[in-house]
Amino acid sequence: MLFTPFPPPPRYQDVAQMDVDDDFDGAEAKMTSPGEILTSSQAFMRGHGTFVVDEEVIASVAGTIDRVNKLVSARPGGRSIASPDTDPRYNPEVGDLVIGRISEVGPRRWKVDANARQDAVLMLASINLPGGIQRRKLESDELQMRNFFEEGDLLVAEVQAFFVDGSMSLHTRSLKYGKLRNGQLVTVPPVLVRRLKSHFIALPCGVDLILGLNGRVWVSKHVHREENDGDESFDAALVYSNQNDEIDVSTREAISRVSNIIRVLADRFVPLTDALLVDAYEWAVDQECKVTEILHEDVADALAAAVVARI
Repeated sequence: MLFTPFPPPPRYQDVAQMDVDDDFDGAEAKMTSPGEILTSSQAFMRGHGTFVVDEEVIASVAGTIDRVNKLVSARPGGRSIASPDTDPRYNPEVGDLVIGRISEVGPRRWKVDANARQDAVLMLASINLPGGIQRRKLESDELQMRNFFEEGDLLVAEVQAFFVDGSMSLHTRSLKYGKLRNGQLVTVPPVLVRRLKSHFIALPCGVDLILGLNGRVWVSKHVHREENDGDESFDAALVYSNQNDEIDVSTREAISRVSNIIRVLADRFVPLTDALLVDAYEWAVDQECKVTEILHEDVADALAAAVVARI
């Protein structure tokens, strides 16, 4: 069989041309194809969907280029931010922060709906337990699994690994992770949530955001998150409580305002970043927009235009 050779793939003439962050701040992501030379491996690290040949990072899949600091990846599927008609499910990677909902309690594990093609799994050994996270899991812990998480509970977790069938294994060993309370959930297309240095964002209005890479955003009352994971004073009754705290009216309005802003930006397919959300909230406050007014078509269009103009 006779094969016709393809022309050599396009390449970037200079590392400075590999300014993917700037491209991602706009309305359209840079596309790539298999075999395309992306940048130099001396200046950047290869991520998923790429390989290195002769000190050059080359795409191995067709899709969009994703860059986080010096890590360059190629996301498969050919999805572009300019193509909102395609709303694929979340494609997980190890280390991703996700927001999920408990769908089933099983023996020594929970099944979690994480907006992926398969349910994720949270093992009993992968959560914080009373008495310190380093202790062994006992039979009594297995009997109390519904005291930790039960069907319908929302939680934030990290992708730890993958099973042989491709499903995710999650963990909540850090005290930053665990059950979610005192807020509301907003769902957006996963492609709109960028990979940031931190997906825990505290807004000046006393509202916390958790940007899940699986397209779920948690908007809640501000709480102080403990960093000392080995603290033996870990209060399981508080961490696994289903009871919301008392939330004053102004904080409730701020939570609703931020949630509506996220819905407006997602409807217009504007990527979500920490700086962009802060700008959007400041614009809404400057315009003295009421909570429900943000969803009005004219106000929503003006908000999106103002935010995009600042990018």
